[in-house]
Amino acid sequence: FGEFVGVPHALAVNSATSGLHLALEALGIGPGDVVATSPYTFTSTAAVVRHLGAEVAFCDVAPGSYNLDPDSLGRLLSTTKNCRAIVAVHIGGLPCDMRSIKALATRYGCSLVEDAAHSFPSSTEDGYAGTLGDVGVYSFYATKTITTGEGGMLVTRDPRVAARAEKMRMHGFDRAAWDRYTAKRASWRYAVTEAGFKYNLPDLLAAIGRVQLTKALRFLDERKAIADVYDEAFSGIASLELPPRGDGHAWHLYSLRTRTDRGGVDRDTFVEQLAERGIGASVHFIPLHTMPYYAERYSLTPESFPNANAMFERTLSLPIWQGMGLDAAKRVANAVLEIAGVRRA
Repeated sequence: FGEFVGVPHALAVNSATSGLHLALEALGIGPGDVVATSPYTFTSTAAVVRHLGAEVAFCDVAPGSYNLDPDSLGRLLSTTKNCRAIVAVHIGGLPCDMRSIKALATRYGCSLVEDAAHSFPSSTEDGYAGTLGDVGVYSFYATKTITTGEGGMLVTRDPRVAARAEKMRMHGFDRAAWDRYTAKRASWRYAVTEAGFKYNLPDLLAAIGRVQLTKALRFLDERKAIADVYDEAFSGIASLELPPRGDGHAWHLYSLRTRTDRGGVDRDTFVEQLAERGIGASVHFIPLHTMPYYAERYSLTPESFPNANAMFERTLSLPIWQGMGLDAAKRVANAVLEIAGVRRA
């Protein structure tokens, strides 16, 4: 995997959540520190910050986008004390504006972690998403662009971060333990030097991942073809808005936006009526600042991050996955058009 994305250190883990936890721990994040990230993400992104005793500072997404707004991030960093890290989340497979975010990280002395759970293989002019900051973390969950059932990968160019994450990934052992019974020069002796975790990826799942990796680019082409079917079907319809596009989109999600201000059907009705037609749609994500834990801890309301809230209220995720096929994509597109009240020759 490291060779594929072009980094010297790649550590397989049992989930992206564990990878994010290891990444921030290896960067020294702890009590008294603040980590800036987006509220438009899955709970893991922020939860691992709290696991380490640090605080979360949410930053709104850019208007019309699901990704961090560099302008808002700059304002946040200029007024936030003890902010030691930024977690940039590439939602749906579309990479963030990493050049701007990296510049801010450098200016304010923050480590930069990429939550690349959605964005493999997102190839940009500057390299793969997940390799553009200090540490990147990918997800291999069952629904992701490649899968091991459960699993993930931590990548970094920093040997110190890699060494710390490797040690903490496996109980804090002072040495690799997987071959201690078979290698000629191995020993059954080891020392526990830290109170580490059990975050390694099991061998059987790693074997699945090795095969999945060989198919990653073909899988990407299949998802791109489905996204093209949807774009062609929905283009020019006032009550529907296409997902943001950009360099290196991995198309983990196809995030269709409804426009009730233009006479369109609301998001929840769309999801319900698709279900009635035997089509499963979902919503990614309910912003974290609206969740009770974060709303209460940081005195937040839905209006605290208006861009994230606006995107949530009108977004649904249409089916898109490798193996789905174009006929199924056309069926979904036709159902969406029918619900939207659009008739095409």
